[in-house]
Amino acid sequence: MLLSGVLVVAFGLTGAFVRVPYVAIGPGPTYDTLGTAGGAPVIQISGQQTYPTSGELRMTTVSLNDQITLFGALGLWVSGRYALAPREEYFKPGESDEQVQQENVKEFQDSQSNAEVAALRHLGYPIKVLAQEVVAGSPADKVLAAGDRLLNVNGKQITQEDDVRTALADTRPGQSVPITFQHGTDPAKTATMTLATNPDASQAQGFMGLQPIDRADVPFDVKVSLQDVGGPSAGLMFALAIVDRLTPGEMVANEHIAGTGEIDEKGNVGPIGGISFKVVGAREAGATVFLTPAANCAEAAAAAPDGLKLIKVTTLDSALTALDDLKAGKPTPSC
Repeated sequence: MLLSGVLVVAFGLTGAFVRVPYVAIGPGPTYDTLGTAGGAPVIQISGQQTYPTSGELRMTTVSLNDQITLFGALGLWVSGRYALAPREEYFKPGESDEQVQQENVKEFQDSQSNAEVAALRHLGYPIKVLAQEVVAGSPADKVLAAGDRLLNVNGKQITQEDDVRTALADTRPGQSVPITFQHGTDPAKTATMTLATNPDASQAQGFMGLQPIDRADVPFDVKVSLQDVGGPSAGLMFALAIVDRLTPGEMVANEHIAGTGEIDEKGNVGPIGGISFKVVGAREAGATVFLTPAANCAEAAAAAPDGLKLIKVTTLDSALTALDDLKAGKPTPSC
């Protein structure tokens, strides 16, 4: 009996205090991108006229808890609200919690930038191309700095990042090409660089050594104020909110709309993870419509609670069209 008692106590202590190598995933908080968070507007636009909005455009999140014990894991699993997954699916071996947090923050910041460019491009504002990164020791490293604006490469005017790749498509290592750029507010300057061999052996064209990126060329500021949120999946809802704030009329007209989706600078909407938890969180927050990336439709449809209408989207433009049709009582693409 004494031995049995010791084993029971040992098992109880182990189950209550020893962490297991799993994470618990469930519905996370939602945020109205047309509203406020922490007392500040989620989307702040300064230096440009904005227009009143109504309704909600809620971005959705997934909660992830990796501080769970054996008993805690069992309790979360039994609840039916959470799923358990091996920790290595979310945390790479040897990667610290701080490194994971930094990656999530960067993805979130990139999603904000992409959303701004996609929204302003849709509204017809001009776009500029910057050198996002310059490879150390590359030909570009001797001429450019990160953040420089690219105006002309190898005789081709640069109006979007794809133009840089097109300008170099027919070049070869050792070839000299002119590049016109602008550093900050300095006057534009033209320099010549000798292209190197591309580190990617499958690429025969000359290598300049920079990563171009599109950015909005506007005299006003767009800022997203949202703390303790990471990942790229809020991009679509940010872009929609920016468009709504900068255009007359009310995009959602008092509807409670939620959604998710990674967005690129051209407005293409990509799939995300955790959609089955996001539809639950959206409905619990009062949403009646959920904007769903096309690639996530099957999973979302299998998990969507009663009372939540799923609308399939592929681009920012398709989402805007669907919202117009919804407001007008017309059919919308469904999952």
